[in-house]
Amino acid sequence: MRHIPSSDTQHTRILTFEDALRPTNEDYDRGAWLYVPDHYSEYRYILGTRGRRPLICIGVNPSTAVPGRLDNTLKSAERIALFNGYDSFIMFNVYAQRATIPEDMDRELNPFLHEENMKAFRYVLEQAGEAPAVWAAWGAVIEKRAYLPRCVRDMVLLGEDFSARWYTAGPRSRAGHPHHPLYLKKDSPLEPFADLEGYLRSLECGRPAGRNGL
Repeated sequence: MRHIPSSDTQHTRILTFEDALRPTNEDYDRGAWLYVPDHYSEYRYILGTRGRRPLICIGVNPSTAVPGRLDNTLKSAERIALFNGYDSFIMFNVYAQRATIPEDMDRELNPFLHEENMKAFRYVLEQAGEAPAVWAAWGAVIEKRAYLPRCVRDMVLLGEDFSARWYTAGPRSRAGHPHHPLYLKKDSPLEPFADLEGYLRSLECGRPAGRNGL
């Protein structure tokens, strides 16, 4: 199923993250799922399962998945989280706009949506406990919009407040991008994202990092 944005998010009514946390329906098991907002819309802050030790998986932007109806990417993310010893997973995204095809995303950053998405990320980090595990899993799609590297930088800086540990899974691309979950084996081990800072600098400069961050 494809989600085509009805408009750019500057012309979409967007709830603050605080407002989006308030329950509006009972269509799924809230004891098993974390879903914000709790209804299908043009954006999504959080989708995942509840547990004591979640793995936070970071994609670029949400597609059509909802509680109980995960797409193949999220099914793969959940399998890899469980294989690596986590009891749950949380899917988060660099940019919160729903768009199945990355080319349908906002051409320009919506500062309000980004700010609220960072509030959502802080909430996710708080829920994950001490030294949360964050899996970079956005693939080469991160190159689709010039504002996405800035969003990643903001997430990394926020993660420092929580001593977040960043990981990748599977081989990095020639340009240094972390592997997307969809094509990974279910027994793919997580590895520390050792050259994260170098990779970020290369993203912000618009040049490939290479596998060694150079």
